Amino acid sequence: MSEFARGKPLSLEQVLAALVSDGWLLQEDANLLKGQAGRDGARVHLHPLVVVANQKLQHAAHPERTLTLESLTGWLAERAAMDHYHIDPMEVDVDTVTSIVSQSYAQRYRILPVEVGEDELIIATSEPFDLSWQDDLKQIVRQTIRSVVASPLDINRFVLEFYSVSRSVQGAEDSRLRSDSEKVLNFEQLLELGQAGQLSADDQHVVYIVDWLLQYAFEQRASDIHLEPRRERSNVRFRIDGHLHKVYQMPTPVMSAVTSRIKILGRMDLAEKRRPQDGRIKTRSPAGQEIELRLSTMPTAFGEKCVMRIFDPEVATRSFDELGFTEHEALTWRRMVERPHGIVLVTGPTGSGKTTTLYATLRHLARPDINVCTVEDPIEMVCPEFNQMQVQASIDVGFAEGVRTLLRQDPDIIMVGEIRDLETAQMAIQASLTGHLVISTLHTNDAPSAIIRLMDLGVPHYLLRGTLSGIVAQRLVRTLCPHCRQPAEISEATWRSLTGPWKMDRPATVNEPVGCTECRNTGFRGRTAIYEMLTVDDAVSAVIQPELNQLAITRLAQRRGMRPLRVAAARKVAAGLTTVAECLRVIPPSIEASGPASVPETGKAPVTREAGDT
Repeated sequence: MSEFARGKPLSLEQVLAALVSDGWLLQEDANLLKGQAGRDGARVHLHPLVVVANQKLQHAAHPERTLTLESLTGWLAERAAMDHYHIDPMEVDVDTVTSIVSQSYAQRYRILPVEVGEDELIIATSEPFDLSWQDDLKQIVRQTIRSVVASPLDINRFVLEFYSVSRSVQGAEDSRLRSDSEKVLNFEQLLELGQAGQLSADDQHVVYIVDWLLQYAFEQRASDIHLEPRRERSNVRFRIDGHLHKVYQMPTPVMSAVTSRIKILGRMDLAEKRRPQDGRIKTRSPAGQEIELRLSTMPTAFGEKCVMRIFDPEVATRSFDELGFTEHEALTWRRMVERPHGIVLVTGPTGSGKTTTLYATLRHLARPDINVCTVEDPIEMVCPEFNQMQVQASIDVGFAEGVRTLLRQDPDIIMVGEIRDLETAQMAIQASLTGHLVISTLHTNDAPSAIIRLMDLGVPHYLLRGTLSGIVAQRLVRTLCPHCRQPAEISEATWRSLTGPWKMDRPATVNEPVGCTECRNTGFRGRTAIYEMLTVDDAVSAVIQPELNQLAITRLAQRRGMRPLRVAAARKVAAGLTTVAECLRVIPPSIEASGPASVPETGKAPVTREAGDT
């Protein structure tokens, strides 16, 4: 610790000397870097750790490692005998931390309050040997202060972001306009004397808040943004990897103005607050990618609730091979969708990845000599490879009318966004009978129940026997973080809770979540799909009768080679990609099968010969 002077900011010379002393940096690299920094006057404004990290130098003792900013920050924390802290913006109460010290004070000492407890205040710093600010702050907060070391770039960035958004929210609240037309439709509206009305959606503070909110969601890999008005403080929540996280709170009048700003961007009726509305926004992420957002508003007790679904630009360009199919599943799916005619269904609840599967499949099928047409509600992502039509209920253009129109457009493949009623199902069957491939979705728990659902809608069994080609049920499970997962043993009881009656060999080890900075200490990062594929061959088709029940069709399908969702999930667990608990969270209750007693190690089910195969 002798290389660093207490009470003073770090210098590049001190940092380089300490790195050489600790065996992290070669002396010649330190001399070279010192000479370059002397010639480049601009670098004097950079933190010494940033200057070293920008050179991407090799670790002296471990040449296979690079001196990154994160590793250098950890080294500095150890040198200062402090904890290394990774700032997760979703875990920081912005309103609270920005009220402790001013922005100028935080920038002057390169500090940022990150956690406020009842008795302890945690402050991140990039200058662990300059703690001259602690005595002043103790007099103000009257709490125990614990200093931790964080990345200087993170501190600079979040000081700017947190104070800017907090200042914008406060500025928006203080600049309410006297406008009766902007009153919140609150079922508990109170008469508050002296208040100046609601905000304008064009207020510069509101514009900044919306821009920050969208960029923040893109950076955090959010799939949905929820703006939820409450009586006084309204919530902002992000759905990340299928789970909702509360990320911010703001005054309800500010939330109302933010919602109005979003409605303007989505070309929605700003004056209409009594009815649900839909819209869409196309924007560009900080990385330069075009991103589409689908908007939905609904009236609630405290104002309009707005949900923005973010469509990952990679989904629109994802190839067929990136869907997560096993070799056998890919072969089965290709056999279903590469037929010239028939109906193929993809089932699963909302958020199970059906859109990704459909779009990747259509992109795979679309060729210059193939006319692919879709009718959707709404169009999820605009793709130039095929012709897309949107349902518009206000002018009586539904799915059935859309399919009827597409039949006059000389299509080869028709994608129907969802089969919701008998009329749509009948039009899809009609399109199949006239020699078209129809791909659509249903909301059912598993693949066999889709047949029962269509019959419940009123589709005659003989039409299903002649048109249905295959059904795929799917779910999304969170995958373990590759940076922190670790091997673990799994008990027989835990394994059997997932595999059920299917006799699958228990793996020697599986992986379990740990939690690190890369996954926000959740242990999971990203999601993968599991599939249940039912091929409607001659044997399955023959049992589709009016008195058919789900247990019978499930048992037959499993004897014909269909692997249920829990078997696909078990294979993901055995491969170390996810956990038993995560799989049990998403898969539906199984129907006990009397089919195969074991699953082959290759994962290949018995091959069934299709009608017409030779």
